[in-house]
Amino acid sequence: MLKRIKALYIVVEFAISVGIIIILMKLFNKQNRAIRRAWAKMQQYLIGYKLKVIGKPDSDANMLLINHQSLLDIVVLEEIHPANLAWVAKKEIAQIPFWGKILSVPNMISIDRNSKSSLIKLFKDVKERLKDNRVIAIFPEGTRGRGDKLLKFKDGTKVLAEKLNLKIQPVVIVGTRRVLDSQKLVSQSGEIKVIFLNSINPTDNKDWYKEVQKEMKETLVKYTQLT
Repeated sequence: MLKRIKALYIVVEFAISVGIIIILMKLFNKQNRAIRRAWAKMQQYLIGYKLKVIGKPDSDANMLLINHQSLLDIVVLEEIHPANLAWVAKKEIAQIPFWGKILSVPNMISIDRNSKSSLIKLFKDVKERLKDNRVIAIFPEGTRGRGDKLLKFKDGTKVLAEKLNLKIQPVVIVGTRRVLDSQKLVSQSGEIKVIFLNSINPTDNKDWYKEVQKEMKETLVKYTQLT
């Protein structure tokens, strides 16, 4: 019961605070990255979780591949990554009245997963963000998993990385679903681990995508068992 109450509190807190930062980013657009980071850092205290970072972000990497299990995955990366991240998200989020502007105001990327032409638009949007020195943040699983294992990676991410010759840094997040299960709507205190793995250039190895998925899977299992 307490876990459900806490989760409902987080939903209300998110709705209010996200609404506030949308307005602040509209008013002070040049500071939108600083506003997002301050908001993300504040969540650690409002929700009640500890954050442990293993490894470090590669300043030369221009795409992050991240496992996905909770809304908090985005929050913790927004706090600790130094770059201005450009998140790739499903278009349904952008279509939410008012709150959907959390994608459009900071110039994130929305994608229609049911459209055959969506990959073409994604290529165009990613190129534009890269020109603005953004780092692309994408969930290759395409949806949220249970947190204890990886889902199969979608092929679109591989094509995108190879065609645009992007330097990839895999990131494994452990514990966000335990802190906030946004599907079952329960929450509890705990520690979240963010593990930055070594970066890779897709041109160096034709099997890079399979090997990255294998490494991320093993890392997720290892640190989940240590939790």
